Amino acid sequence: MNAQTGNYASLNGLKMYYEVHGSGKPLVLIHGGGSTIETTFGHILPQLAKTHRVIAVELQAHGHTADIDRPLSFEQDADDVAALLKQLNIQQADIFGFSNGGTTALQIAIRHPQLVNKLVLASATCKRNGLAPGFFEGMQQATLDNMPGPLKDAYRKINPDPQALMAMFNRDVARMLSFKDIPDTAIKSIQAPALVINGDAEAILSEHALELSRTLPHGRLAILPSGHGDYIGEICAVDKGSKMPEFVVDMIESFLGK
Repeated sequence: MNAQTGNYASLNGLKMYYEVHGSGKPLVLIHGGGSTIETTFGHILPQLAKTHRVIAVELQAHGHTADIDRPLSFEQDADDVAALLKQLNIQQADIFGFSNGGTTALQIAIRHPQLVNKLVLASATCKRNGLAPGFFEGMQQATLDNMPGPLKDAYRKINPDPQALMAMFNRDVARMLSFKDIPDTAIKSIQAPALVINGDAEAILSEHALELSRTLPHGRLAILPSGHGDYIGEICAVDKGSKMPEFVVDMIESFLGK
């Protein structure tokens, strides 16, 4: 995005990169695995920033945020985002997470409920069986060659060190392989209103999105005719001219309200 909006915060031993765009009610954006602010949200961020103070983060080992010697987990990522909000003196925010970022958003709501106003959970995973059959078997065989080219190119533009790219890839693979189901009791503890969004032709099953929306005490659901992230114009989206991202932003704005 815009270099002038980029900042670093020192928290939990990490030098975390984040950007602030626009003004209004705070909205935190959390990118997907192997991704950056730009690759996940670049298409829709300008639209969201017209009505919100958007705080977009790059998590440990991703984008401008270097890896450090500690475990990588959705719980740790959640604690890092919570620490950033505390540093920015933000008492409460709406949280919008995509893919792995959606799982992190769930953990923020579980671990730091007082920080969350509303949740947007886009292609989020809370159970292993929510992923398409064969996903974990494929992940066990995954190599850097399997990583989508646009994601690799975007990372290299930020950090040309091949070892850093490899570290991010290995971190994300290990995190998915060790992923454990989030207990229903934890999801049922989330009191924030939540909008669950999913594509009907993607890695996360529509049935899983339905189950998540029904387990959440205040969950709503939108299943879209879309692949993984196509509905927000994520960088790997096939149809670059699709009108769906604008529709989805309008839907999210309606859910978040004034």
